[in-house]
Amino acid sequence: MHNKPKEPLIHMSKRKALTWYQAWGIRLIAIVIALAVCAVITSVTTGLNPFEVYATMFSGAFGSSRRMWILGKEIAILLCISLALTPAFRMRFWNLGGEGQILIGALATASCMIVLGDTLPNVILIPVSIIAAIGAGAVWALIPALFKARWNTNETLFTLMMNYVATQLVAFFVIFWEVPKGSGKIGIINQSTEAGWLPVIAGNRYLLNILCVAAITIGMYIYLTYSKHGYEISVVGESVATARYVGIKVGWTIVRTLMLSGAICGFTGYLLVAGTDHTLTTTLAGGQGFTAVMVAWLAKFHPLGMVLSSFLLVFMSRGASEIASGFSLNESFGDILTGIILFFIIASEFFILYKLHFRGFSRKTEKNAENAASQMKETPSAGKQSGPAGSDNEEEKREDSANV
Repeated sequence: MHNKPKEPLIHMSKRKALTWYQAWGIRLIAIVIALAVCAVITSVTTGLNPFEVYATMFSGAFGSSRRMWILGKEIAILLCISLALTPAFRMRFWNLGGEGQILIGALATASCMIVLGDTLPNVILIPVSIIAAIGAGAVWALIPALFKARWNTNETLFTLMMNYVATQLVAFFVIFWEVPKGSGKIGIINQSTEAGWLPVIAGNRYLLNILCVAAITIGMYIYLTYSKHGYEISVVGESVATARYVGIKVGWTIVRTLMLSGAICGFTGYLLVAGTDHTLTTTLAGGQGFTAVMVAWLAKFHPLGMVLSSFLLVFMSRGASEIASGFSLNESFGDILTGIILFFIIASEFFILYKLHFRGFSRKTEKNAENAASQMKETPSAGKQSGPAGSDNEEEKREDSANV
């Protein structure tokens, strides 16, 4: 006697593709649940009113016009790095060298500002610095791309190692250009002349940065969605064999795409040196090259969706630091709340891709489907009913014509 296998209490199945608003609806629900969990943890561990904590987070980002401009500047930088990594990620080339490519672009910018700052006017120095930064970032990304295209090396390890090389190069030149000697830092470059600095627009030094990144966002969306190169990137990412079969040069696509990623990362380094910080350090990127990976992944490598994910991460980061200072808490507490929220957001991706079925509910659904199918079989179709009636009418017409 065979025992009937017991149906599991819960099983999952792959969900059909959701619309963008359904997917973001699930993410918003996850954020609300995360905020509720954080509120409970805050009340239990610190005794603080969670609503006051959330109000402080909001104030840390939007409490004043200066804070809002700083928020916009940090979103722009993180978004620019995410956009740079996106073409490579769509091609399934895991470029984790954004940090190094940013530092190399920053080093090229600082070199132009220090060496040429006294000889070239800003009208010429700024374009020269931009070209140098973009070229340096592109070359730095070209090296792992060539090895991947020619010898199929591991791009993840290669690009990670390039980060360390770039960091040491920057450290060397920081000591070489240090001011004053023995300080171990460059300080503000061209502070008295502001040679090579991006101009201030509408009285705000960050506005030009934000406008540049907005233009890159729109351009990247058009490039990936409507251009031939964007289509080739998608095909290579789906299947290298298919790409070769349809005549796409995979090696050249890898090289071209990585040079684009490196160029945008290099331009981000230019924005950091010439637009915001006006100095060069080994920690200039601040780990944002790795944070940008999460931003791109949360947005499913969609340039416009990265605007929202960048805002979310920067908002939580600034809110966490404001909580630590406003309530005299350890800075780790704000990071804990940020981690919980990120955990729920990442977990929500599971429910976007899959749906859960419970034993009783799935059985009832199957029974309703079977009943509906049996009713459709029993009900005669309209075509069969109209067939005989139609033939009778034709016979009547023939008889009438014969009588006439």
